[in-house]
Amino acid sequence: MKIYTKTGDKGTTALFGGTRVPKHHIRIESYGTIDELNSHLGLIRDQDIHQDYKNIIINIQHNLFTIGAILATDPQKATLKSGKERLNIERIASKDIEALEQEMDTMNEALPPMTHFVLPGGHQTVSFCHIARCVCRRAERLASALNDVEPFESNALIYLNRLSDYLFVLARKLTYDLQANEIKWIPEKH
Repeated sequence: MKIYTKTGDKGTTALFGGTRVPKHHIRIESYGTIDELNSHLGLIRDQDIHQDYKNIIINIQHNLFTIGAILATDPQKATLKSGKERLNIERIASKDIEALEQEMDTMNEALPPMTHFVLPGGHQTVSFCHIARCVCRRAERLASALNDVEPFESNALIYLNRLSDYLFVLARKLTYDLQANEIKWIPEKH
């Protein structure tokens, strides 16, 4: 299999199902940002963090590939008129969303209560989490815009929302684990 196909040389790309769209289409922006997010998660996974976090991140990365496939699929070719699936596309299950919620609950139990917003940073690994969180929020915004035009499975959008929350809590937990300084944002009075 060759990596280069030359089929995109004129600024179009094929969706799953064969439909060609411009590379700047909101659908391409959506799953391209999911891919970017997945790469940032790989960077976090490559850090010196506990293996449990790495295992969770690997699972998240698999789910992001599923979401990318959902977003990369031509909705006209994903289902037949009868509503039955035409293309074999995995789904995000409620249990995937619940797993993120359970992980956040577990991490929060070990953390001091949050009384203020916190400034991103304090340790390189924590900063990577904050960058991933921001990319996740952008992916969610793009996916939400796409969903307004061409609706897709609701659990994918819910998962992205929970994932950005998870990445914030992970940043706080890694700050705690790494004994980094968590700087609170306290607005200055003028």
